[in-house]
Amino acid sequence: MRWWSVANLVSNVGTWMQLTVQNLLVLQLTGSAAATGLSMSVQAAPGLLMGLAGGAAVDRWPRKLTAVVSQALLGAVAFTMALLVALDQLNLGVLMVLAAVTGMIATVDGPACALLGNDLVRPEDVPSAIGVGSLVHNAGRLAGAALGAVVVGLLGTAAAYTANGLSFLFVAAVIPFLKPAVSAVSAGTDRKEAGTGRAPAPAEQGLRQGLAFFLRRRRLVALAGIGGLSALFGRNYGLTLVVLVTGPLAGDAAAFGAVSTVLAVGGVVGAVLGARLRRPTVRLVGILAAGGALLQVVAGLSPSLAVLLVLVLPMAVAESVSETATTTLLQTDPPAHLRGRVLGVWGTVRTVWGLAAPATLGLLMELAGARGALVLGGLVVAAVLGSGCLVQSRRMPASVVMLPEDKPAVAGRPGLDTAA
Repeated sequence: MRWWSVANLVSNVGTWMQLTVQNLLVLQLTGSAAATGLSMSVQAAPGLLMGLAGGAAVDRWPRKLTAVVSQALLGAVAFTMALLVALDQLNLGVLMVLAAVTGMIATVDGPACALLGNDLVRPEDVPSAIGVGSLVHNAGRLAGAALGAVVVGLLGTAAAYTANGLSFLFVAAVIPFLKPAVSAVSAGTDRKEAGTGRAPAPAEQGLRQGLAFFLRRRRLVALAGIGGLSALFGRNYGLTLVVLVTGPLAGDAAAFGAVSTVLAVGGVVGAVLGARLRRPTVRLVGILAAGGALLQVVAGLSPSLAVLLVLVLPMAVAESVSETATTTLLQTDPPAHLRGRVLGVWGTVRTVWGLAAPATLGLLMELAGARGALVLGGLVVAAVLGSGCLVQSRRMPASVVMLPEDKPAVAGRPGLDTAA
């Protein structure tokens, strides 16, 4: 698990180095916030058609081999981007094609790497492992955002893409040496869940089984609603804040790098807090999302970069704890043999946000400006989630929690405890 965490830290540093400059690169190529949002939507688009298939593949194929191949392919895409930037041959059309290819690979890579990390610890330690993964992600975001501005300033934009490619290859080199925890092997009813590669029975491989399970689980559907609302009207800080900083606040790339760094610090703090959640609830996710939305409203009214930096920290903490709680629910709620497909369904749901949210926010910023988009979006999220929490609290006692019996049994398997 330590090796896996180190590999993911290196990978996240490279990824955030690239992401720090990519939105700015699109803005430089087009001068349009809407085009920046469109590029993000194109990268998310493949998940709409391939998310379910990607999750099913992760349940069926050897986990380690799947992760190695997907990481190597992502590295190849990053190297291609670096070469095109260095040769000054990267235009908006080529960037869109490569973004779509990245999205296709990610439909398999995302659930494969997430579940591979869970295989390395005992079942009872999975929530903490997810918290560690969130911490690593945000630490990489912090280091990558800081290094991105330095690398671009000294070596140019192509260097950020090259570093990201190398980071993917490092992860691919580490994966073959990882060994699943013995208790993780014995906890599953088939060895495939521990990454050994035996395919489950044909009835367990169907795409519809994962979708049916997801739709039957009210908590998973509620998570999808909260995530979609938050994505549609907020949380796309890489898009909204870059336009706010470089527009109304008259900042530059270095200023946005500072904002990204504070976002990452808040993410690290939130990940530490989120790792302590043994039984997160959907209500907690909704409350955190509503609180972050209210902070977003105030951030949209920031008179200066200094005020924005102060507000960004608690925004990032709320987002990070909410995301960690959501991830824990998604990866521990389904039975082991369905987790890849449930994550595939979740990937498809997130793709809907990825297609709609950036383009919608980009259009909203074109019409109402960056400040207006942040304020209006935050008010909508806070109002809807606040109303939902109020209605839910009136329908059931606050002490009601999800019990193990609420988990449906699966073909000869007892219901699994929600903490396992």
